[in-house]
Amino acid sequence: MSESHHSKVIIIGSGPAGYTAAIYAARAGMAPTLVLGLEPGGQMTITTDVENYPGFADVIQGPWLMEQMKAQAEHVGTRLMQDLIASVDFSRTPFTCVGDSGDRYSADSVIISTGAQARWLGLPSEEKYMGFGVSACATCDGFFFRGKDVAVIGGGNTAVEEALYLTNHADKVTLVHRRDSLRAEKILQERLFANEKIEIIWDHKLEEVLGEDTPPNVTGARVSHLQSSEERLLDVQGIFVAIGHTPNTAIFQGQVEMDEEGYITTRADSTATNIVGVFAAGDVQDKTYRQAVTAAGTGCMAALEAEKFIAEMGAGATAAAE
Repeated sequence: MSESHHSKVIIIGSGPAGYTAAIYAARAGMAPTLVLGLEPGGQMTITTDVENYPGFADVIQGPWLMEQMKAQAEHVGTRLMQDLIASVDFSRTPFTCVGDSGDRYSADSVIISTGAQARWLGLPSEEKYMGFGVSACATCDGFFFRGKDVAVIGGGNTAVEEALYLTNHADKVTLVHRRDSLRAEKILQERLFANEKIEIIWDHKLEEVLGEDTPPNVTGARVSHLQSSEERLLDVQGIFVAIGHTPNTAIFQGQVEMDEEGYITTRADSTATNIVGVFAAGDVQDKTYRQAVTAAGTGCMAALEAEKFIAEMGAGATAAAE
């Protein structure tokens, strides 16, 4: 039987942004409700070695870090709900959300932290070696490929930026693109063409990731020419799929303003959306940095802004009563 829940602030989605928002909101006495979503912990739950999150000298595991954040959020007073928000109504306050379970959630303020998902090619071998040489984040994992040869799949801004960044670590970077020209901005293309560590393979697509099973690691890639179907093997130890990200914002369409790619737009130096009382944090509104630490930072910002909004709303109600 469905139930109704009300709280001062509801946080939709977990991960570094959602959990951090919950920790700050709970410590501010707002007793937040956090709806975990389909993949509690977000992209960090499929990230193996993490070396760039502040505070840990040794390598830590992404899933472990998310479990720690979850435990901390619950410890300070967050109510965690194992549910997936299926629809929202931000047209009036209190804001209402309906879960996949049928439960209804109402709140005076909302923090959206549903994140984004990397786009993948859908190859079985790609999935097999994900986290063991296959990655979608050069900034996260490039450090592990010092002195090695890697391949980047794609031809847009993301792919070119990833390739350029990887030259700081890898000996050689091979960019594999399906077309005979790049879609990236001209200035990025110029930097790419000028970099001697980068080779471009035009009109090719990735057919298979090659590797060993014990221990699992990438040893190469099989690519094919789109016109002739002729195949060639690449001797690489890492493959970065850089064909973009998709923000998890489908249920908010028509509710909050978004850009042409579906990312929620927020005010400058703020997590506030176009709807007063609704905030967005993490990868759902950040298509530039997409790091766990920056997501956590915006989660903090969202909680502080929500606290201020609720305090002002309460002060306004008191003044009206007087």
